[in-house]
Amino acid sequence: MLEAESHSPVVHSGTTTATHPERSKIGFVGLGHMGTAMAANLAAAERRVIAYVRRPNRMDKLAALGLRPTTDITDLFDCEVVISMLPDDDAVLEAAFGRADAGTEGFAAGLRRGAIHLSMSTIGTGTASHLAREHARHGQGYVAAPVFGNPDAARARQLFIVVAGVPADVERCRPLIGNLGQRTFIVGADPAHANLIKLLGNMMMATTLEMLGETVALFRKRGLDPQLFVEILTNTMFGGRAHRLYGDKIVAQRYAPGLALPLALKDVRLALAEAEDAAVPMPSVSVVRDRLIAGIARGHADLDWTALGLIAAEEAGIESALSGMKGRAT
Repeated sequence: MLEAESHSPVVHSGTTTATHPERSKIGFVGLGHMGTAMAANLAAAERRVIAYVRRPNRMDKLAALGLRPTTDITDLFDCEVVISMLPDDDAVLEAAFGRADAGTEGFAAGLRRGAIHLSMSTIGTGTASHLAREHARHGQGYVAAPVFGNPDAARARQLFIVVAGVPADVERCRPLIGNLGQRTFIVGADPAHANLIKLLGNMMMATTLEMLGETVALFRKRGLDPQLFVEILTNTMFGGRAHRLYGDKIVAQRYAPGLALPLALKDVRLALAEAEDAAVPMPSVSVVRDRLIAGIARGHADLDWTALGLIAAEEAGIESALSGMKGRAT
């Protein structure tokens, strides 16, 4: 269900007091390309953003964006909402709950009762369910809100955000989510459902990139301009955003990351695990998994998943036509 942004006050669970989200502290964990763009947008919307980083050398850059950087995770303990935008399941679990073997503490240990962890990472459904249970045990809320979009979309506040959680917690997060994206889809009370949608969406994107790469390679192998092919297809039967945006990138051989191949492989593996658990064969996704592994093995790990087009070209024996262009900026 598509939901519009709401500006309802924040209400603590079990109390009748309200806190205006504009004046509350917002924690942010995971300041990579996506996370930094999102946190900067929150600061631009006059949110008080406490940005947790492990490397002190990043603090000046984050401060220049209007954030309040810290290397002390305890600075997140009095935040109303802590947003995580981290690369994988283990990173989210460690940020929230720490690691006993490493002697590290997560923010859940000191986060106040009634505060919310807003997880915007792409993670497995089992991890999402575990996070929800553990935060509930601490008296805290948990909302899953994975996003569709790349760092450019994040900077432009053009993300599509899929949200699930306890309705009251979702309502409290809606003003923040509205500062980050162009559309919000509320998909129910179970956080795992939002992550399943995100994983399956990324699976469909990966198979789309594989097919685009294969067809462009064939057109190029015949000595023809693949731009004509993509232009015809995207103005007839395949006019969606994915075909238009990524078709042009594959034709132009622009592979600077967005979603680097190892992260794309992580998402595909998570989607395949969901499929196996449900006894649903997905042979096309298995092919993409192997293609991603091949690309990483060939030294393309720092490239965007549009490099599935590069891998298809290499398989077709035309890699020399792409020499020196793998890392060309978008």
